[in-house]
Amino acid sequence: MSVIAVVPAAGRGERLGAQVPKALVEVAGEPLLVHAVHGLLSAGCVDHVVVAAPAAEVSVVVAAVERFGSQVSVVVGGAERGDSVRLALRSGLTVLPGARVVLVHDAARAFTPVEVIRSVVDAVRSGLPAVIPVLPVADTVKQIDSTGRVVATPDRAGLRLVQTPQGFDVDVLRKAYGLDSDPDGASPMSILNTDDAGLVEQSGIPVHIVAGHSHAFKVTTPFDLAVVDAMLAQKAVAAERADETVGEAR
Repeated sequence: MSVIAVVPAAGRGERLGAQVPKALVEVAGEPLLVHAVHGLLSAGCVDHVVVAAPAAEVSVVVAAVERFGSQVSVVVGGAERGDSVRLALRSGLTVLPGARVVLVHDAARAFTPVEVIRSVVDAVRSGLPAVIPVLPVADTVKQIDSTGRVVATPDRAGLRLVQTPQGFDVDVLRKAYGLDSDPDGASPMSILNTDDAGLVEQSGIPVHIVAGHSHAFKVTTPFDLAVVDAMLAQKAVAAERADETVGEAR
């Protein structure tokens, strides 16, 4: 059961304060996009990745993912995130027309552990139409009105923070994006302010959850970059200690 992963990477990411699109911001010497693609392919269950790149940066993105060979292709993204997903999905199904599972993954969630990716794919392969990784909500959440007045305090026990990759049966996502009825039309996401799972929900398809991971957070601000640096440094120390332990055992 072939798996396609779609990575919309055409956003500018103004909150990060970089001079390049967010997906091309470097961490540990590599763009976030490369870390994200590497993670998808390292999971061992993704057959092809399609990256939707900013029109002005296509050549840069192509060069960045060249190391992955034919496992990764690049298309020009659209004006909105949903347009990029639609364009990349259509391209991916041309490359692998027999694919049955589609993942949509944020390049900014570049350090999502492979076990999360595998869990999403396994859940869709088991027959679930749509699957998202989630985390419990740790903080109290307030609902406010347009004046800034608190109107409700939702019970956080029933709330979850959504991560990516979000996984779908291919026919479910094709229908949600209208690829069967209007292959060349505009994406519904250009109008609807929601994520891919939200779009599927609006079509009446149930969405299920699997456990997410704290490392799958979205890199959005300079503070997030500092967190990533600390996380990678911690991993490097752990790996060095593991090597030392193996060496001593020998």
